[in-house]
Amino acid sequence: MWFTVFGNVRIHGCKAVGLHKRKRGYMAKKADVLIIGGGPAGLVCAITAKRYYPDKNILVMKNVVNGCIPCGIPYMFWSLKNPDDNKLGLDGLRKNGIEVAVDEAIKIDRDAKKVIAKSGEEYSYEKLVLALGSVPIKPSITGVDKEGVYPIHKDMDYLKRIISELKKAGNILVLGGGFIGVEFADEISKIEGINVYLAEVLPHLLANSFDNEFSSLVEEKLKSRGVTLLTNARVIELLGKQKIEGARFENGKNLKVDGVILGIGAHPNTSLATGAGLDLGRGRGIWVDEYMRTADPDVFAVGDAAGKRDFYTRRDTPVMLASTATAEARIAGANLYKLKVVRENKGTIAIYSTYVDGLVLGSAGLTETNARKEGFEIVAGNTEAVDKHPGSIPGANKTKVKLIFSKQSGIIMGGQVAGGISAGEVINIIGMAIQQRVSMTELETLQMATHPHLTSAPTMYPVVLAAQNASDKM
Repeated sequence: MWFTVFGNVRIHGCKAVGLHKRKRGYMAKKADVLIIGGGPAGLVCAITAKRYYPDKNILVMKNVVNGCIPCGIPYMFWSLKNPDDNKLGLDGLRKNGIEVAVDEAIKIDRDAKKVIAKSGEEYSYEKLVLALGSVPIKPSITGVDKEGVYPIHKDMDYLKRIISELKKAGNILVLGGGFIGVEFADEISKIEGINVYLAEVLPHLLANSFDNEFSSLVEEKLKSRGVTLLTNARVIELLGKQKIEGARFENGKNLKVDGVILGIGAHPNTSLATGAGLDLGRGRGIWVDEYMRTADPDVFAVGDAAGKRDFYTRRDTPVMLASTATAEARIAGANLYKLKVVRENKGTIAIYSTYVDGLVLGSAGLTETNARKEGFEIVAGNTEAVDKHPGSIPGANKTKVKLIFSKQSGIIMGGQVAGGISAGEVINIIGMAIQQRVSMTELETLQMATHPHLTSAPTMYPVVLAAQNASDKM
């Protein structure tokens, strides 16, 4: 039997402190609340549950010894000089008296209300939360299993190994022009001696979250960093014997590479749930109601594994964000035994932000392209303003804002921002406006705090100006 220590939390290899060995002869460990998954959703759900139900015994089961902060994974290559700084700590669990077991759940027996683990341990529960996360998409490309081709798993030990190996490569191909692919390309481009190629099958990067005028900003930024962009480009084969040596594209061109990162996304990790007979939604996530309850009232699902429904259309949507996951975790944790927190926001807004070599991009709700594709009648407001005042103050950046409104009701439906660091909070203002269904008029008359070093001038506040621009078009 081995054990490891996280902070002051002592964790055994197959069980948390205090677990009883099952029979051959011993009773299963009983947890009032059993949470399977040690990522952000699992941790937040556990802490929230302890806050609302302090007398309940809560156990978190995680299948890797050293977890990591998902959003920080690309930055382990360069920005974080020590990759271990991206470790997902367990101090919050320790302070709240929450147990942790390093083990892998392999079966749920809903009738007996117990979970069987790979170690042979059995864990009984009153309430079960599935925070199972997601699994990297493995594309159907010939040669994808070669040495030097890396999917992104949320396992610190695995990530440290691939970082060490990729830093020895001369030419790295990143597959996927979404957020994670863009961030990997940016980070790796800072390592001396490595040529970075970024391949995307669509005409633009970040095309699912931004309109073209915003996508072009990140494309220009990556090009300035020396990243070779390959858009409208589909890889059909990864070349080499055992180890990766190159990539062949649909247009017949070959590219010499000695490392490939699969940054094309992930799908919900649902095999444990389906094995237990739980329903999936049309978007492949575990079906849940507004309070994150599955078809079984004693089993909840949160995070990437749980199904999402779009804020506007109520269709299933494949949004996988730590911010969304932790919001769901708080809803589930508060409502495990009684509906204590009434859910007002009954859909997924899809709010994103990213940072590429000083350029911040944020998106919330519908883009103009997607809104028109859905058939909404809309009007868009655009503006640019400096994020400090006067604009000559050191560190000032131009902020570009685009807001999407329903043409008939004037209700905000989406927004995009590009600029300096302040853009990361501007998109959160827009996200709150979407969640509260704020009108164009309310944004035109927004009352805000301003300061020369901190914000745009009150006469040139970009959210207000974009709303006014849309109003003029009405």
